[in-house]
Amino acid sequence: MEEKFLKIDGNKIRYLESGNSKNTLVLLHGLGASAERWLNVLPLFSKNYNVIVPDLIGFGLSDKPLTDYTPEFFSDFLEKFFAQTGISRLNLIGSSLGGQIAATYTSTHPDEIEKLILVSPAGAMQQSTPALDAYVMAALYPSEITAKNAFELMEGSGEEIPQEIITGFVERMQLPNAKLAFMSTVLGLKNSKHISTKLGSIKTPTLIIWGSVDPVIPIDYADSFVSAIQDCRFFRMDGIGHTPYVQDPETFASKALEFLNGV
Repeated sequence: MEEKFLKIDGNKIRYLESGNSKNTLVLLHGLGASAERWLNVLPLFSKNYNVIVPDLIGFGLSDKPLTDYTPEFFSDFLEKFFAQTGISRLNLIGSSLGGQIAATYTSTHPDEIEKLILVSPAGAMQQSTPALDAYVMAALYPSEITAKNAFELMEGSGEEIPQEIITGFVERMQLPNAKLAFMSTVLGLKNSKHISTKLGSIKTPTLIIWGSVDPVIPIDYADSFVSAIQDCRFFRMDGIGHTPYVQDPETFASKALEFLNGV
């Protein structure tokens, strides 16, 4: 795995890359996260794909310009990121915020995406949940206590949260402009049009993966995606919360690769 950097509109963007395949797989993290959220599945995917995992602009170690972080802004960022890295055809997996960004991008760039996987995607839920409220509180007031509480609520399994997840989040949220980018993204999502306005135009083969006990974006919202996307499959991960690729990476990667490889 290599850590790389590039510049987009003068902003430093960090990403991870692993694998030697001619087939490309891009992974998009969620709100307040970074490329590290995918580390549990990165080795499993890189056996079959050249895997590229950016820190989305505004998050992780990428720069955080003062701007409006809307779904359209992130989609434009992706277009520039793919141009800079020379990616023309790819498979795309997006989680939560990353799922909404992936769906938005695919709806306007249908010829670029071979297959699309959305993991508990944002965009359909119009009100908050206690777990999301706790996460926003942890972002605004980052500490070991607020972050631990938020991640325990989001996972929903009662299992111990790895310390590196808590520490990493607190450190990222203390970086310059991190809170502003986080809250601008929250407001950008809140004020954006319902994702259903875009889903009908997605003709790319799509898989939706959702944890059955997701307390952040409940699985009830899955139907908004499954019923609107023309060529869509659905897989429920029982007993799993908001980040199935963290909680059960083997099952997640197995189902994702089964879909990506056309089994």
